[in-house]
Formats: sequence, C-alpha cells, structure tokens
Amino acid sequence: MKAPLILEIKGNSLDDGPGIRSVVFFKGCPLSCLWCHNPESKKPGVEIAFDPDECIGCGTCLETCQEDALSGENPFYIDREKCSLCFECVAACPSKALSRVGEPMTVEEITGTVLKDKLFYQNSGGGVTLSGGEPTLYADFNRDLLGHLKCEGIHTLVETCGLFNADTFEQMLYPFLDLIYFDIKLMDDTMHRQYCGTSNQVILNNFSRLFQRYKAGGVEILPRTPLIPGITDTDENLTAIADFLISVGADKAEFLEYHPMWREKNVKLGLPMPADEPEDLDSFGSRDHLDKCRGIFLDAGIEVV
Repeated sequence: MKAPLILEIKGNSLDDGPGIRSVVFFKGCPLSCLWCHNPESKKPGVEIAFDPDECIGCGTCLETCQEDALSGENPFYIDREKCSLCFECVAACPSKALSRVGEPMTVEEITGTVLKDKLFYQNSGGGVTLSGGEPTLYADFNRDLLGHLKCEGIHTLVETCGLFNADTFEQMLYPFLDLIYFDIKLMDDTMHRQYCGTSNQVILNNFSRLFQRYKAGGVEILPRTPLIPGITDTDENLTAIADFLISVGADKAEFLEYHPMWREKNVKLGLPMPADEPEDLDSFGSRDHLDKCRGIFLDAGIEVV
C-alpha cells in the first residue's frame, strides 16, 4: 500500500462540503497549477518551510544545522541543495519559523482523529472530506480509510483534480463515496498544459464517465472551476466549460473564488514567483467579476451553487 503524507486534518470546516466537516489534506498532486492555493501539497515527499515573519533572529537554527544550509544570505534562507531534511533545526527553533511539511499517518490514526467530531457531523449533515493535493494518488490507502468511515456511518466526499485512472477510482474509491467535487479548470488543452503541466483529456473523459454514472443513479458529482485572473476566468474559457457541461447533461456547478495567499506559501517553500504570470494574480477577485462569471454559466443554463 502506498502510504501518503498528511499536511493537515482541519476540523470544523464549512467550506469543503455540506455541514460541518473534517478535511484531510494529502500531500502530492499530478498537476502543477501555476496558481495552486496549496503549493505545499504539490510534491509527495516531505519538505521544510521557513516563515520569515515568525523568525526572531536568535541564531539557534544556525548553530544546530550540520550542513550549513541556513543563512540570511540565501534567497529563501534555506539552501535546499545542502539541506538533508534532518529537521533538527525545526526541533530547535523556538519561534516555529521553521516547520516540517508533511507527516506520515496511518488509516487508524486518521480515523481516530476525525471520529472525535462524529457528533458534529451527525447534527449538521456533515462528514469527512479528502482533499489535497490529490487523494486519488493513494487509492489503496483511501479505500481502507473510506471503508472505515462508512462503517461509522459518516458522509464522505473527495475533492479531485480529475487526473486518475478511472477503473481504479471506480473499483477502490467510488463504492465508499457520497459526493465528488471535480475540478474543471481549462478547456483548451494547450493552455492546460501551460498552466497545469499536463493535458486535460483524461480529466474531461473521467468527468464525462462519472457524470453518466451519476445520471444513472450513482454518486453525485459537482464540477468546480477556480476563477484565476486572466487564466481560467476569461469569457472564452468559461463559455467553453459551460458548453462542455451542457453537452454531458450537467446543469449545476460551483466557482472557487481566487485569493493570492499561495504567493506567501511559495516564499516559505523557497519557490520563486512564475516569470510569465498574468497580471492581477497578486490581488483578490472582485464581487462584480464573480457576478459576471456567474452570468456566463447562468445564460448557458447552469446553476452556480
């Protein structure tokens, strides 16, 4: 079984499905979206982060590091070619400016954590959401996790980028799911390759396949589109997505509003800003623009939830 690293288990969430939920964030994703709101979830392996706003300049980490990988003269403080990821500096840092990104957890550990809030799920119509990163990368692991949750009568939801083996998904994960949130970002394959790192053909085929199952009485699936300024929120792209959704019989979708907080996370991980990024990626989306995007879907006959 391929064991994942967990970024966080976020309790009391109201944004990742119906009711009050616990969200399990997995590390690792097959896409490399330029704007990823969780850039710490892209790589499947463990990483180290440095938050300059939390650093008190005490020098404890400099004395601790045996690889001489830390210096204020480094562009992002950590020389990641020298760093061996021993995490001794993390343990020594009194202000927690240095942190480990990604922790191993067993199915039993995750189940035990989320079951603490079972009463909240029952009283609110909530449950557990698997997010990331990309949960479908760990089909064996999440088959067991979802199986445990269903035995407890807990509502389950997976948030996916859609890039997975459809047969594996349907065999291992689908029987244990109550709801699927499925991202459709860009319809133009060239742009999808440019901004997400790979073709969108498997993603679109997977959505069509799962939506046909939903229409036949299967698991509900909700398409979602992040509104990224100058990339996914253009009239051309939204019109193309709306046309695609209508073609498969979908009449409901969700928009994910943009926020630029990923830029700060990039700094903590030592990732430079993209050299050719569109304008306005450093500001929040406006309500007027959201209404305009909503109008494109509504005109096509798609309800925006």
